[in-house]
Amino acid sequence: MLTTDNGTKQAPAAVRRITRPDPAARSRGGQRFLLVGLTLASVYSLFPVWWLIVAATKNRVGLYQSNGLWFSGWHLWDNLHQLFTYENGIFLRWTANSFLYAGAGSLGGTLLALATGYGLARFQFPGRHLVFACVVGSFLIPIALLTLPLYLLFSQIGMVDTPWAMLIPCLINPFSVYLAKVYTEATIPYELLEAARIDGAGELRIFVSIVLRMMTTGGATVFLLAFVNTWNAFFLPLTVLRGENNWTLNIGLYNWSGKRLESGVDLTSLVLTGALLSIVPMAIMMVAMRRYWRTGVTLGALK
Repeated sequence: MLTTDNGTKQAPAAVRRITRPDPAARSRGGQRFLLVGLTLASVYSLFPVWWLIVAATKNRVGLYQSNGLWFSGWHLWDNLHQLFTYENGIFLRWTANSFLYAGAGSLGGTLLALATGYGLARFQFPGRHLVFACVVGSFLIPIALLTLPLYLLFSQIGMVDTPWAMLIPCLINPFSVYLAKVYTEATIPYELLEAARIDGAGELRIFVSIVLRMMTTGGATVFLLAFVNTWNAFFLPLTVLRGENNWTLNIGLYNWSGKRLESGVDLTSLVLTGALLSIVPMAIMMVAMRRYWRTGVTLGALK
């Protein structure tokens, strides 16, 4: 401490300058850093989509001789017309096949996953933990390792090159079962099920009238993940589907991209336009199912 001429004591200047850091300023700095990181991640994620949109508007000359990140003429409508009329509109057939495999397979797989997850979460039976361990272990196996056994099995029963060769594997998804079990444990209370049983409701009615309604959000998540996974499937349909009338969009576009090397026919513009259209259904699914995620559920609530 320093003593002034009038006898008062005063703290040294070095001591007086010590101030605590402003928590608000530090928080603003962290927010700016997070904002910059999210912006870079968004640009990185949207960059391929932007390139695909630009490429789909070009003809073959503009595709190879212009800047890949900017437009060069507007030939989107011509590309769409060629896409829908090439080989008698086979692209529309592939689109319908993809919707069949992804839609019907994912819907059936979601119902089976919700029923299985509900059974594992709310019923006690011998070997329950062993069954759940097998479920967890099975979705750790890559689908590529199961493709050849599936092909050999389907070839023995005559299902190769049929829609069933795609639909049956889509109905069984261990990861969806795991998600359904976890969501059931967090959403469906034992007390609610016991109250329904006391009122005389059977197990099937409880599942259909109570469980499925309370698991709408979880079911939407399971369905969307299964839909995207089946829509983007490549190795399985490449193995079990032979005739082009049963192909999916991915297999059909892959075949078109290889014609340049096989027969010298350059279908790159059609492939890129078809690839752009192939992501539209998934974008629509994301927007349509967003309301289910926003709604949410009251975990553990009793009415």
